[in-house]
Amino acid sequence: MEAIAQALDHPGSNTLLLRRTFPELEQSLLLYFRRDVPRSAYKAYQDSKHLVTWWNGSTTRFGYCQNENDVYQYQGAEFLFIGIDELTLFTLRQWQFLTSRNRCPIPGTFPCMAGATNPGNIGHAWVKSLWIDKTPAAGMEDAEQYDPGDYAFIPARVTDNPIYASDENYLKTLRALPSNLRRAFLDGDWDVFAGQYFDRFDPALNVARAEEFDWRPWWPRWISLDWGFEHPAAAYWHTAVPPATPASKRQTEDGMTPIAMGRASGKKVLTYREFVTHHMSPRELAREIIARSLCDNDGTTEREKIDAIYISPDAFARRTDEASIAEQMGDVFVEAGFPRPIPADNDRVGGWMLMYQMLDAGEWVVTDNCIELIRTLPTLVRDSARVEDIEKMDGDDPADAARYGLKSRYGAGRGGVSGPPLEQRLAARLTSADPTIRAIQAQRANLEESRRSHPVSFLRRRPRR
Repeated sequence: MEAIAQALDHPGSNTLLLRRTFPELEQSLLLYFRRDVPRSAYKAYQDSKHLVTWWNGSTTRFGYCQNENDVYQYQGAEFLFIGIDELTLFTLRQWQFLTSRNRCPIPGTFPCMAGATNPGNIGHAWVKSLWIDKTPAAGMEDAEQYDPGDYAFIPARVTDNPIYASDENYLKTLRALPSNLRRAFLDGDWDVFAGQYFDRFDPALNVARAEEFDWRPWWPRWISLDWGFEHPAAAYWHTAVPPATPASKRQTEDGMTPIAMGRASGKKVLTYREFVTHHMSPRELAREIIARSLCDNDGTTEREKIDAIYISPDAFARRTDEASIAEQMGDVFVEAGFPRPIPADNDRVGGWMLMYQMLDAGEWVVTDNCIELIRTLPTLVRDSARVEDIEKMDGDDPADAARYGLKSRYGAGRGGVSGPPLEQRLAARLTSADPTIRAIQAQRANLEESRRSHPVSFLRRRPRR
């Protein structure tokens, strides 16, 4: 109705309404148009172009953008109003391109855009950032250009709908939904949603302050890194807390915090530092990581002892000069007394499952200074085609880097802190001095390790009939 109203108020203007796919468009916006708008209200409707021409010369176009590049069909067009139904089905890049089409030369007009959506799906993270958290979205190239005043969030719940607010049967249906769906659809909770992968991530249980831990210099520590230049590079520092070590200083009436109780048995992994940046050369990035690898030992600051550095496997094949990215970083690390990087275990499904299981069991805790990781984990959604994997999205680099750190350390399964380190098994397979052959050997080694790993699926299996 907003698209129609603006088209009628400003003769000669154009408005656009979008869904992600044509079947969705046909079952919603087109259906509502045919049902609710009298034929006498408009001059013509071109079914092949889904284009309405109004009596005052304005138009309203119904479109869809199933593929990422479908938005370019609107290049050169001008729309006074652009409305997107189920906005979280669209990507940030699609939205950003469409904003460039939101313009109108008619005097007295005010070009604007609007979206309607539920929490969830692939666009959840960027929509939540721009409208609800009022922060630049991950993947925005010019984040400093973001103006929160340009984005107005209007929450709407079932109680705001005069048709369904008193419909007890419908309300009963919403209340009977699983917890995550009920909170998203009934309460409008943007912190939990349908399709969310890490639905068990609870900051109260899985996030802690670094000063709550009784640190020991002999705890094994390692670094994981997802390389990127245009896309962010994300690095994380991890440590394995021995089971017998008191994990937290915070006390409750029962003598233990929920975090300490959750980690009272077996493996305890603490991710305690992050560094996320972009447009940084490999050698410069390595130097920044070294500079941040400091710890406090009896009141004195000293260099941490790092056991291993896991880097995304693509860094061993990609080159910015005569050496691969991993080799350039490795030279800097070795000169500073750090270990040379090795390819991270890139078993995506096994890695996500391991992270899920460790969060659920309280075996993995993230300190509150890892801001990007804490922000990213709850926004990840399942891949619709491969439900045990996570849909790739802008801003998932922190999660990938953390996954490398956990899966590479426990690549042969959830063997605990005392399990054999993956780097020893991988290093034994890298026998060639030729960089290209070493990259091939690294890929083969990771594939072999992935085949050895059989994490237990946390998905419920349907009973056999």
